[in-house]
Amino acid sequence: MPYQRTALSELLGDFVVYRGLTPQDARLPGLAELRAELGLPEGHLPRKAQADYARVVLRTLQAAQALRTRASLAHLLYIGDTKRNDALTIAGLGDHLPIRGFIAAEAADEPKKVEIRGGVMYANRWGALADFLDWLTQQRYPLDEGTALLLDLDKTAFGARGRNSRVIDSARVAAVRRTVEEALGGAFDEQAFRTAFDELNQQKYHGFTADNQDYLAYICLMVVGGVYQLPELLSDLAAGHLRTFADFIAICARKSIPKRLVPIHQEVFAGFRQGDPTPFKSFRRREYEETVNRMDWLPDDVGEERILAEEIVLTREVMELCRHLLRRGVLIFGLTDKPDEASLPPPELRARGHPPLHRARMKLLGTPLGL
Repeated sequence: MPYQRTALSELLGDFVVYRGLTPQDARLPGLAELRAELGLPEGHLPRKAQADYARVVLRTLQAAQALRTRASLAHLLYIGDTKRNDALTIAGLGDHLPIRGFIAAEAADEPKKVEIRGGVMYANRWGALADFLDWLTQQRYPLDEGTALLLDLDKTAFGARGRNSRVIDSARVAAVRRTVEEALGGAFDEQAFRTAFDELNQQKYHGFTADNQDYLAYICLMVVGGVYQLPELLSDLAAGHLRTFADFIAICARKSIPKRLVPIHQEVFAGFRQGDPTPFKSFRRREYEETVNRMDWLPDDVGEERILAEEIVLTREVMELCRHLLRRGVLIFGLTDKPDEASLPPPELRARGHPPLHRARMKLLGTPLGL
C-alpha cells in the first residue's frame, strides 16, 4: 500500500523561521527588522533557550496573526523534543503569554509514561499527543483563533526523536565526512576520521566542542589534516591545557596549516571571531544536501522498518494534531534551531528545484490519533 506523502508547507505555508530568525514569508518581520525595536545589539543572534529569542519570535508571531485575523494573540502552544532547550524556550515564551507545551522522545521498549510539570507534558511516546489534546480540553485551554502553536521542526515534525532521529544524525555525520574528505583529497584517512569523530562527538567533550557541529567538523578536519594530532589533543584536554574551542582555533592559527586547509580555517576563524554560532558555512551546505537526499528516496515496498532507519519522514501524530488545530482556527508556526545553511538550498541547487526543508516532500509515518 503506498505511503501518504506531503510537506510541512501544507500546514505552515512559509510561516517558518530557522536559526537565523529570518521568516521564510517575506511579509513577516524577523531579527533584522526587529533588532532596533527590541534593543538587540548588532551581531547578537538569540538562541532558542534565551529570553531575547522569545521576544523576537513573539513579535513575528503577532505579525503572522495580523495577516490572517483581527483576533489578538492571547495563548500559545509548543511541541518539541528536548527536555532542556525546548523547556527553556517554553518558559521564555511563557513570560509573555500563557502557554502549554508537549515534549516527547519515543522509547518504544519502555512502558508508556506521561507526566506534567509546570504546564508542560513530557512523554515517551509521540502518540501521547492524544493525551496532550485531552489535557488541554480538560483544562478548557483555548484552541481557537487567539491561539498559536509553535512547532519545532527538526526531530519533532520530521525525524521524530527516538523513532526516526538517527537518520538526521547520519546526514550530519555524512556532511562532516564529505567536508573533510573533499578538503584533504587523496590524503583523507577514513579510519583516522572515524576515530576522531567518534571520540570527540561525546557528551564528555561538550565543554570543549560546545555541542556545536560546526566546531566539531572543524576540529576533525584539523586533526585528520595533521594540524593537531589526536593523541596530543586528548592529552591537552585531560591536562587542562586546552579547555574551549576558542583555545583550539587560536592554537591552530599559530600552527602550520596545510595550504589546502587554509581557506576553511580562514572561513571558520572569521565567523567565530564575529560571534557567528554557525561559522562553518560550507559544511552546513553539505548537510542540507545530505538531509534532503534522505527524504522520500526509498520505494514504498521496502517496509516501514527500513524507511525509519534510512529515510527522514514526517511524524504522523504531529501532522494530525496540527491539522485538527488548524480546523479550529489555531495559527501553526514552525521554528527550529537548525541553521539556515543546513535548511535552505544554495542558489545553484534552488535553480535545480531543490526545496527548503519545510517544502520538501516526505512520507508520513506514525500511529494515527484518530482526530
